[in-house]
Amino acid sequence: MTSIVTITKLDKIAGDNGFDLPRERSRGWLTYASTRAPLLIWLTVTVDTPARWIAAFSQAHVAHALSEHGTLLSWEEAGLALEPPAGATAYRQVADYSAMHAMIARARILSRTLPNALLLQFESKTGTLPKQTEVERWVVQRVGQDMYRIALLDYWQGRCAVTGLAVPELLRASHIKPWAACTSDAERLDVYNGLLLAPQLDAAFDRGFITFSDEGTLVVSVAFEADAQRLLGLTSSMRLNALTVHHHKYMAWHREHVFKRIAPDPTKTK
Repeated sequence: MTSIVTITKLDKIAGDNGFDLPRERSRGWLTYASTRAPLLIWLTVTVDTPARWIAAFSQAHVAHALSEHGTLLSWEEAGLALEPPAGATAYRQVADYSAMHAMIARARILSRTLPNALLLQFESKTGTLPKQTEVERWVVQRVGQDMYRIALLDYWQGRCAVTGLAVPELLRASHIKPWAACTSDAERLDVYNGLLLAPQLDAAFDRGFITFSDEGTLVVSVAFEADAQRLLGLTSSMRLNALTVHHHKYMAWHREHVFKRIAPDPTKTK
């Protein structure tokens, strides 16, 4: 990859998406860091026909989470004449400039929200705060919940994970395993333990009237009356988009501990 035009294009992709710290060219790759995200990326374009646009990432979990962008490759599958960049853990191939631009934009967002990144930010912000009284602990919790909402807005790209509603002011950051039930801050701040939902879905999910299968299919409780389902607009075609294997343990917990499996007893008075 020696074309000045190609180098300029890759520089623009990186710069546009917050990778504002270009580093020396290494082993045929252009290397970039960011002042906004804890991620290193390496970009290259092959001289094949058609050309292959390939990115390498320092964080494997980010590369794996980019499921909507190109193809995940092992180094052997990449089949490049170049040497692998030192520090790279995973590779993705996309078709062209536009696809690379979209993938790198998403990668920066994910690197700021996926496991450990958010926890480290939380610990940095709250490490010196007092936590002795109930009020002090509530303040710390509020900081974490505010950070978590921002992270879920980033992860779900500002859209309801089911309906696609893109009005952030209306969306709810919903824990799958509730904050109080989590055994650690790592669980509480794990973006895979959260969904961004429209208000009516958030309320139904929080109260156990609905849940989701590991495939993302909507599951409605027998305790939820048909008229109520209709009024909320629930349909059998609804599904949770972009559910990953990392969500499964939390969703299993929700199905076991929150989801209402038993219909109400009609003989009991309210």
